Amino acid sequence: MVVNMANYKRVLLKLSGEALSHEDNPFYKEHLDNVAEEIAQLVNDNIQVCVVVGGGNIYRGKMGVHMGMDRTTGDFMGMLATIMNA
Repeated sequence: MVVNMANYKRVLLKLSGEALSHEDNPFYKEHLDNVAEEIAQLVNDNIQVCVVVGGGNIYRGKMGVHMGMDRTTGDFMGMLATIMNA
């Protein structure tokens, strides 16, 4: 979906934590750099950007299972992490 950002002065960007991760790395530099470049383009166009990053990727998956956490509890923890990030 292509959006004409000229119509907006302020945006809220909610990213899934998984959008920034890769395999076992929850904060993958290449993905972080790509997102930062996109945000920088918006800022250079005088658009105010608020970013909220979800936290589900930190509590689910292999780490959560390894800690003995079931999927539902992991999902709740991810939602709480997203709220804290906001």
